[in-house]
Amino acid sequence: MNMYAPDPLPRHAGPPASSAPLREFLDSAARPGISAGYAVVPRSLAEGMPLPWQQAMAHLLYEFHQVYAHLNWPEYRVVPSRRERLVDLDEDQLAEVGALVEIDVDGELVYRERNGRRIEDPERQEVLVSCLDPIPGQHLNANQDTPPRGFPVQQAPNWG
Repeated sequence: MNMYAPDPLPRHAGPPASSAPLREFLDSAARPGISAGYAVVPRSLAEGMPLPWQQAMAHLLYEFHQVYAHLNWPEYRVVPSRRERLVDLDEDQLAEVGALVEIDVDGELVYRERNGRRIEDPERQEVLVSCLDPIPGQHLNANQDTPPRGFPVQQAPNWG
């Protein structure tokens, strides 16, 4: 009796399985709510997902928090923000990002960091500034501008 298959097993047609699929997904493209250190999901949108998705997400988050409950978690403050050119900011926004603008002896605008260091090429410098949250809150109908409930059309992931 031969315990090995007579022919080799067929190879998987797609790309090889990853050992870091979440990292690859999060790094693969600019995605809303994703930064180098965090993945933020607006609660109102998560609670508006179809019930099977909510159940799956609740299960994963429960397991996640069970595994990492021993860590000394800080309380996070999420601030909706958008990228703006430094030269387009008003005085309050400049203060928020730790910059200031002054007029030098030649009458030119000079942008400086909080420590006094001159910011070179401020026209090309982009910073994050706080903005009003465009995501509907918990008391708004999160689906008023979206298709009716149900399963959205699945799109193939773009892995790179």
